Amino acid sequence: MNVIFISPHFPYYYYNFCDRLKRRGVNVLGIGDTPYADISLDTKNSVTEYYYVSSLKNYDDVYKAVAHYIAKYGRIDWIESENEYWLNLEAKLRTDYNVPTGPHIEDMGKLRYKSHMKTIYKNAGIPVANYSIVESEEEGLAFARENGYPLVVKPDNGMGASDTHKLTCDEDLKTFMKNKQEDVPYILEVCVPGHVETFEGITDSKMNILIATSHVMVNQVMDNVNEGKDTIFYSQPIEGTDIYEIGKRTVEAFEAKGRFFHFEFMRLDEDHEQLGKKGDLVGLEVNMRAPGAYIPDMMNFCYDVDVYTIWADMLLYDKCYYDIERKYYVEYAGRRKEKAYALTTKEIYDRHGDHILQEEYVPDALAEAMGHHIFIYRTDTVEEMKKIRHDILMPASEREEFFAYEQLLISQEEMKKAQEQAENAKKALEDAKKKARELEIVI
Repeated sequence: MNVIFISPHFPYYYYNFCDRLKRRGVNVLGIGDTPYADISLDTKNSVTEYYYVSSLKNYDDVYKAVAHYIAKYGRIDWIESENEYWLNLEAKLRTDYNVPTGPHIEDMGKLRYKSHMKTIYKNAGIPVANYSIVESEEEGLAFARENGYPLVVKPDNGMGASDTHKLTCDEDLKTFMKNKQEDVPYILEVCVPGHVETFEGITDSKMNILIATSHVMVNQVMDNVNEGKDTIFYSQPIEGTDIYEIGKRTVEAFEAKGRFFHFEFMRLDEDHEQLGKKGDLVGLEVNMRAPGAYIPDMMNFCYDVDVYTIWADMLLYDKCYYDIERKYYVEYAGRRKEKAYALTTKEIYDRHGDHILQEEYVPDALAEAMGHHIFIYRTDTVEEMKKIRHDILMPASEREEFFAYEQLLISQEEMKKAQEQAENAKKALEDAKKKARELEIVI
């Protein structure tokens, strides 16, 4: 089998996708925009060959790279990147080279444009926020009159929370319209009062879900980017839940065949006249690629599996050979370099080292949404998870109070032990006196 993997070197941990394929005898043919000498040893070892292009945005150069691989290795079976930025590139290459495994360029509308996604969500019976594609201030103000504030505006064909803004009044809307990017279609929608819950996993060629999980976003990505909030999200059980049921419907509605997928929903935190009752789910976005922010690794930690292997086995055999059983709670906490925190990294490890499975420094290009210094940890209970989160993200202003309280707890524990020792000594003395009296009686 011949698999082309676009940008195997970025994000760094994506070499794992290539590595699991190569271990199974696949020709893994990398195309990237970083010179071979500058990519990591892990990436070098995970590919059969690497073809450097000066820019992955130059389609002619990438097209020639694929032609080179076909001439050398024969027919290409898959073209993948698992990266939102290169989905259109993948699709065009599949179309031009007649590679049937994966979306083609004609499928990109429903997979890239948020307005198209909402139409499919609605057709599947999944509620979505009212929206409009706005090109003028007048259209925006008319939408606001009909739906009220707050509103959210973002590129209809955008990635993550980039260029996403919350509008709370006419002045915000007017300011945005004056400063928005030209020739970029924007979608304006009702701001959903809730939090993001994801549904991600891997399907086989018949849309059967091989593995799936869900994560709860404590803060919205938009707020992480625009307000510099800490990034926090954690895994939650999905067996027998509404998010599994609605996620499965989404897989079918978007025809996610042989895909790693990542769907986003909003869970209402309060009743909403248009959208439903508190606790209901609202469709937000679909992404036909692996989730970012180390979520593949979090899936591994949660289930004690290897999703890169599951993905590779899906490509080769259309099967999953793991027994999928959730075992732990897993959480991600991302610190920001511009903020001061109460505990040092060493102090965090001293307290919670047995639970921490991954610690990374994130490149600035990704840190707005992910945080600069991240910790991933797993626990048996929600209470343990929240305790570790608190200690990692506790602001520096609380350090003195934290250690004073910790010392108080230590003192109380020491006092309790001293009292127990005194009680034990008192009891031992009474037992000795009793024994002595019994001996006197015998004598």
